[in-house]
Amino acid sequence: MTDRLITSLTNDTVKNVRALNMRKERESTGRFLAEGLKFIGEALDQGRTPKLLLVGMEAREHPLLDRAKTETRAAGGEVVIVTHPILEKISRRDNPQTVLGVFEQVYTPLSAIQPSSAPCWVALEQVRDPGNLGTIIRTADAAGCGGVILIDDCVDPYSTEAVRATMGSVFAVAIARATSAEFIAWRQSWPGSVIGTRLDATHGYRDAAIQHPALVLMGNEQAGLTDTLAAACDVNVKIPMRGRADSLNLAIATGVMVYAVTDAA
Repeated sequence: MTDRLITSLTNDTVKNVRALNMRKERESTGRFLAEGLKFIGEALDQGRTPKLLLVGMEAREHPLLDRAKTETRAAGGEVVIVTHPILEKISRRDNPQTVLGVFEQVYTPLSAIQPSSAPCWVALEQVRDPGNLGTIIRTADAAGCGGVILIDDCVDPYSTEAVRATMGSVFAVAIARATSAEFIAWRQSWPGSVIGTRLDATHGYRDAAIQHPALVLMGNEQAGLTDTLAAACDVNVKIPMRGRADSLNLAIATGVMVYAVTDAA
């Protein structure tokens, strides 16, 4: 099969893919952009094939690239060969990856979550930084968490920056969305502990009794967990600050929490 070759920066396909760097376009199409052969491989291992696979003319032959092309075509997707300037324009980088994939976004409904399938789950309230969110998704994957629940107005997990920070874990971790009211109603049936994190908590993060599966609830980078969601937790805990810093980066704090919880399982 002869793949389509695109050399023009003004080609409609190039414009449409580049537009996926904007949230409005991602929301209207339900698609997102993933960069690099490693990301594509992670997707394929999870049964996710690109709707569109863009391969740079200078891309070297590789068994994983051959697999990506074959599986993309078999699933009804398209493989397109593009020039280096097109890759630069789409990725907005001077040294872009030579393989890019356009994928369908996937969200897991709250009703489909099976708490006992993992020892720990993560919920985030109004997280704003895409790097933080992507790192948390990657950390949740590494720690064996079941998934990440985004509460209220969170940054887009399928933004280019967030996806890059996941290092491919965006394909392996369930992602759910909910309003605070939906989350509070849903958590009533949670079979284990719901653990909030607050700087004013009295319990240390290692001191609280935890029943698994545990649901770790983290707040916004600046304001922390709201009083409303803190009240919906079984217990609120804090990570002690032993130096001059008065807080941790959200992604680091989440990593501390999920490993403490999973190690206790």
